[in-house]
Amino acid sequence: MRIITLNVNGIRAAERKGFFAWLPGQQADIVCLQETRAQTGQLKSSVFWPENYHCYYHDAEKKGYSGVALFSKAKPDKVIEGIGWPDVDKEGRYLEAQFGKLSVISLYLPSGTSGEERQAIKFDFLERFMIYLQKLATNGRDYIICGDWNIAHKQIDLKNWRANQKHSGFLPEERAWMDQLFQQEPWVDAFRVVNQEPEQYTWWSNRGQAWAKNVGWRIDYQVISKRLKDKVKSANIYKAERFSDHAPLIIDYDLQVPAGADT
Repeated sequence: MRIITLNVNGIRAAERKGFFAWLPGQQADIVCLQETRAQTGQLKSSVFWPENYHCYYHDAEKKGYSGVALFSKAKPDKVIEGIGWPDVDKEGRYLEAQFGKLSVISLYLPSGTSGEERQAIKFDFLERFMIYLQKLATNGRDYIICGDWNIAHKQIDLKNWRANQKHSGFLPEERAWMDQLFQQEPWVDAFRVVNQEPEQYTWWSNRGQAWAKNVGWRIDYQVISKRLKDKVKSANIYKAERFSDHAPLIIDYDLQVPAGADT
């Protein structure tokens, strides 16, 4: 099973940059997108509903803002649009597809870079989401949570870590939250199961020459149930083309698409 996650920074912009022309050749079973920044009614072209995929969108109420999507070759048994929190769901940040006992989630965690108010909202989300994840971990299902988590976990996960210790995305409180997630709770950073190398980034600022100099951050993850750790086979950050200020994170798992599902 191949899963791709990408913050598209506007799905229509990503389309113009060639994302949907690139996608068919990737043979992905599931594709999770974040920051679609479009209402479903604005995506009338068939290009946004790729052939051979079942396509689902969860839009933000505010036009041109946030939003997530999930494409799957197998038809899910169930699709859950939203996490059930009105303040979060109006921003279109959570979309879950269930296949047997496996759930795949497209997640767009809030950013705090615009100021103290949004950082407070991010901290509130993190507090509630940890409790939510603790409940998920005990319900008997397996999870692959894909998306832009807007946190670089360790020093290895961003180029200029010393200069960013007081910046949203690398605050001590955010990193401690990730420590708890991966060290105390039964969740695993799938990428690091197979790749421990430095300079493995998924996002680059548009300022300066961040992309050219590879001054990046690794803030896009596939976070998996601990039971799935041994199922991670390979991980790749695709950088040959640019569809966004993020790069696609591609992970292959030793998992089968559920038998009997539509393909």
